[in-house]
Amino acid sequence: MKIALISEHADPLAAIGGVDAGGQNVHVAALAASLAARGHTVVVHTRRWDPGRPRAVALAPGVTVDYVEAGPVAPVPKDELPPYMPEFTERLAARWAADRPDVVHAHFWMSGQAALLARGGVPMVQTFHALGTVKRRWQGRADTSPPHRVETERQIGGRADAVLATCGDEVAELRAMGVPEERVAVVPCGVDLGMFRPDGPVAPRPGGARSPLVLSIGRLVPRKGVDTVVQALRAVPDAELVVAGGSPDDDEAVRLRELAAGCGVAGRVRIVGSVPRDQVPALMRAADVVVTVPWYEPFGMVPVEAMACGVPVVASAVGGHLDTVAGCGVLVPPRRPRALARALRELLDDPARRRELGAAGTRRARERYGWPRVAEQTEAVYTQVIDGKLCRLAALGG
Repeated sequence: MKIALISEHADPLAAIGGVDAGGQNVHVAALAASLAARGHTVVVHTRRWDPGRPRAVALAPGVTVDYVEAGPVAPVPKDELPPYMPEFTERLAARWAADRPDVVHAHFWMSGQAALLARGGVPMVQTFHALGTVKRRWQGRADTSPPHRVETERQIGGRADAVLATCGDEVAELRAMGVPEERVAVVPCGVDLGMFRPDGPVAPRPGGARSPLVLSIGRLVPRKGVDTVVQALRAVPDAELVVAGGSPDDDEAVRLRELAAGCGVAGRVRIVGSVPRDQVPALMRAADVVVTVPWYEPFGMVPVEAMACGVPVVASAVGGHLDTVAGCGVLVPPRRPRALARALRELLDDPARRRELGAAGTRRARERYGWPRVAEQTEAVYTQVIDGKLCRLAALGG
């Protein structure tokens, strides 16, 4: 089938680790390639932001990234993109009128808004990746989302032919929004099991450290809870923390360094900035524990990647972590440095427990989260919406 993926702000070819470049970029790129490997033709439509990049770029065999002109050809924070979405929508409609896809799959709420207006009767699937109601609940006044986001998401959920939730927690949120349950299927995010695996190169420890190494990796934004890890380090003697993601000069990096100094752990915290994607597995394998403790998390790809590498994970008991980490890692309350410190001490003092959790995580990642399995589940939803069969899509999840 001819599949159109829309990812308005998350370019699948962008470097990972910036404020607006993270899990969605990885997800869209991997899903597109995995669907193409199943024999489909895939076009990923994303906003053109780099004047030096061609209008169309091959991502993988059978996958093209189509850069859509909408607003300035320059980086724009995603929460400032709504004024340019009408232009994005018009150009999508023109493309699909000339070359009609069999199914449209929108990623994030602005993509869904554009897809609803541009699809012209083509079946549509929606993945939100994050919900405005959840973001508003946790960030309050710090939430920079446009005021109409929540209502727009309700409209998308009510009009899309299917909504893919990435975890069980999201199903409950969608139900509360009024999304018809029979249109919701649980299809998780995936992990590249060829890239993320227990065997393989191990990165040198920063500074040649011999102390226990704790790794935090991901976008460097406050809601990721890296400050909780820094605070916890006060009660984890001798451990060193490596923070990877963003830039060492970002406002959040500056804040974290100041916090580390105030906590008396500056000498044990290294903020290294963004790490090239192909070097992430080696860095994870160098760690004794990977910690990811955001306030909220729609799915959370970092813990699954660490699990696939055989590294034990400590994660906050929120969102997708309740599906992925529970039972094969350690869950702690978000924003609770003492609870996190206790969990870290217990793991770092118990090598046998770390090996046990690492092996359990690898088994779960291989059984549930490989991209071929995720692509197969996604394709099954596409087939159902194309055939007009919308009954009990949720049975496809798991």
